[in-house]
Amino acid sequence: MTVIKAAVCRQHGKPMTIETLNLRDPLAGEVSVKISAVAICHSDIHYAEGSFGGELPAVFGHEAAGEVVAVGDGVTTAKVGDKVVVTLIRSCGTCPTCTTGRPTICQTTKRGPSPLTLDDGTSVVAEMDCGAFAEQVVVDQSQVVPFTNDIRPEVAALLGCGVITGIGAVVNAGKLRAGEDVVVIGAGGVGLNAIQGARIAGARRIIAVDMTEDRLEQAKSFGATDGVLATDKAPWKQVQRILRKGADLCVVTVGAIPAYDSAPRYLGWGGRLVMVGMPHAGSTASYEPLRAAYTGQGMIGSKMGDVVISRDIPWMIDLYEQGRLNLDDLVTKTWHLDQINEAIANTLEGSAIRNVLIL
Repeated sequence: MTVIKAAVCRQHGKPMTIETLNLRDPLAGEVSVKISAVAICHSDIHYAEGSFGGELPAVFGHEAAGEVVAVGDGVTTAKVGDKVVVTLIRSCGTCPTCTTGRPTICQTTKRGPSPLTLDDGTSVVAEMDCGAFAEQVVVDQSQVVPFTNDIRPEVAALLGCGVITGIGAVVNAGKLRAGEDVVVIGAGGVGLNAIQGARIAGARRIIAVDMTEDRLEQAKSFGATDGVLATDKAPWKQVQRILRKGADLCVVTVGAIPAYDSAPRYLGWGGRLVMVGMPHAGSTASYEPLRAAYTGQGMIGSKMGDVVISRDIPWMIDLYEQGRLNLDDLVTKTWHLDQINEAIANTLEGSAIRNVLIL
C-alpha cells in the first residue's frame, strides 16, 4: 500500500480537492506508475461536470506519462524503471474486437475493485481505469507503452489520448488515402492532431472549421491548408468552393450537436464522416438517410483513434523525433497538482490546446 495525494471529485460541477488516498499494490497483470505529467482533457472535465454520469468520489485524469515503480505477477509489457505513456485503453486481448485488432472497443467490461481507498476503507473510483490526477496510479499492463526516447514528460503525456485520437481518427478510422481532401471540424487539441494526421498521410487539402479566426490560424501552423469560420452562413458551401467538390473525409472532433448536424453537408460522393467528439449523454443529431444512401457516404464512430497503442505510439514518437509531428506546441501551459481547478478553468476559457499538470 502506498499513500498518495490526488485531486478528488466529490460532487459533480464543484471544485476538486487535494486529498490523501491509499493506493494498493499492483495485482497480477498490473503495473504501478509514478506520474510525472498528466494533461487535462475535455473528457475529464465532462465527467467531473456529470455529463457522462459516474460514481463519486472519483479521481479523473487519463492522459499521462511516468515511471514504472512496481509490477504484479505475469507482467510482460513493462518493467520497474521503464518510462511509459499511460492510456485509458484497457484491453483483454481475447474478446472478438481485441483479437481482430480493435482493442479500443474491448468488450470485456468486468473490472475489479478500485485500487484507491480513503482511510476508512471507502472506495474511490479511478475513473476511465486510470485516475491519473494523482501522484501514482495502478493500471492494467495493457494500458502502458514504454519508451526510451528523451521526451519531456509533459509532451509524452499527450500521446495518451489527444494525439492518438486525432491522428488515428484520420489514419485508422478514416483510412485516408494520399491525395484525398479532408475537413476537420474543431481545431482544439484533438482537431489539431487530426490535421497533423491528414498532413502526414498525404492529404491534398486540409480545411479546418472552427468558431474563431485565432483557432483557424493556429490550425494552419499544424498543417491546415485553409480555414473556414463555422459561424459563417453555410460554411460547407465555402468548403465546396475551395475544393470544387465535397470532401472525401470529414472528422468531427467537438462534442457539439450543431457540428454533427452540419457535418454530412461537407462530404462529396463516397465521402466518409468520422465521429470523434462526444456530446452529452442523451443528445441526438439528425441527418438525411436518402442523401447518404444515394451518394454512397458512410458514418464511422471512432473511439481513441482506433489505435493499437503498442504499434501506434512508437511510430508517433519516431515521427516527433524526425520533426514531422509537432507535439511541443500542443502544450499551452504547465501547472502543479494543487492548481488543478485553475487549470480546468483556463481550459474552459477555450484558448488552451492542452494544459498539463507536472507532478
